[in-house]
Amino acid sequence: MDKRLFLSVCVTPLLVACSSLTRTPPSNAITSQSYPNNPAKRQDIVMQAMAMLDRGYTYGGKKLHTGFDCSGLVTFVYKESAGIALKGSAAQMAAASKPVEAIEAHPGDLVFFNTLGPSFSHVGIYIGGGKFVHAANERTGVKTERLSNGYWAKRFEGYRTIFG
Repeated sequence: MDKRLFLSVCVTPLLVACSSLTRTPPSNAITSQSYPNNPAKRQDIVMQAMAMLDRGYTYGGKKLHTGFDCSGLVTFVYKESAGIALKGSAAQMAAASKPVEAIEAHPGDLVFFNTLGPSFSHVGIYIGGGKFVHAANERTGVKTERLSNGYWAKRFEGYRTIFG
């Protein structure tokens, strides 16, 4: 089954069903009043990022049909899903965003890593549950990873947001 079809037929109804449940947050949880910006926009960002899974990697790539590098993927996803224009390298995106603590991070926020020596040399999109989507390399393309994965955990530089 085509991955996009799977997402729209199987995953979207689950997300809608889950989001309609009424839950009382624990006292230390972030409430809807403190939830930065628009949760629907964040969900759109996550869904668009998931739809990009298995796309090819191209250094400097920013287009659906030619492939993505890490910052190109973020640029494309934010523009297509939320109408938000993010530009530049991972380091430039880090400079244009606001750091947030792990407890304040929400799906749709950005995650940054030091993979090449300089700070903020790699970026991905946090999708929740300790996972992120990113354009990894030419061999694997766009994929999900766990932040707890040894390679990424050692290089993790933090969560950042363009919301709020």
